[in-house]
Amino acid sequence: MSGGERMVRITISGHPGSGTSTLVASICETKGWSSLNGGEIFRQEAKNRGMLLTDFGELCKSYFSVDRSLDEILKSKMTENDGPEVIESRLSGWWAHLLELDCIRLWLDVSEDVRAQRVIAREGISYDEAILANRERSTVDLARYQEMYGLNPEDSTPYTHVIDASGLDREEVLSSALKFLEGLT
Repeated sequence: MSGGERMVRITISGHPGSGTSTLVASICETKGWSSLNGGEIFRQEAKNRGMLLTDFGELCKSYFSVDRSLDEILKSKMTENDGPEVIESRLSGWWAHLLELDCIRLWLDVSEDVRAQRVIAREGISYDEAILANRERSTVDLARYQEMYGLNPEDSTPYTHVIDASGLDREEVLSSALKFLEGLT
């Protein structure tokens, strides 16, 4: 790339607890790239409001302006010169697809059990709480995205690549993603 310009090179999407945040951090560390992580923004906003993720999801369901403002930031950053190379959110693959951006659009597919174990490690809750929280969040998010945009994040249409990360460790997931990126640098 010339002139220091950067453009989004990969979007990373997946269910809550699928490891998208971990993959984003690993890619950025390996490549020296910057990122915009929609999940972390979502979690931070819930924390700022003193809310559980499921409760914040309900708030977003009632007040679409919260999601729309986050989505507009993501879409804007995707098209900016000198924007982040890596963008993570449930709909980042859809936005890149609809904006016709030439980048990898990756979906991380992870079993419900593995996602629950990861949420337990991150948030220190019980297995049953993690399963319930993941299911509720997915249900709320799907209903919200369908009502707001007519989109289902799990629809494979926008994704150029899928990694089934259920049986893979962090390094194996990173290795798979880096192979997809080899031709872009």
